[in-house]
Amino acid sequence: MKPVSNWKNSWRWLSVQIGTLIAVLPPAWAQLPTDIKAMVPDGWEPWIVSGMAIALIVGRLIDQGMKE
Repeated sequence: MKPVSNWKNSWRWLSVQIGTLIAVLPPAWAQLPTDIKAMVPDGWEPWIVSGMAIALIVGRLIDQGMKE
């Protein structure tokens, strides 16, 4: 395996940005106060993460118009 040729610009890719959100979401959620967590309806947490994962796939598939 080898990295993509423009890996230094990967921080600009939607797929990398959304992947970072997915990675940070669980520890950030754990630190939120209970009253803020209560604003999210019961059982929605997995759907939110799944929606973000789908956004990651879409972000990776769309042409973002960046040149090497």
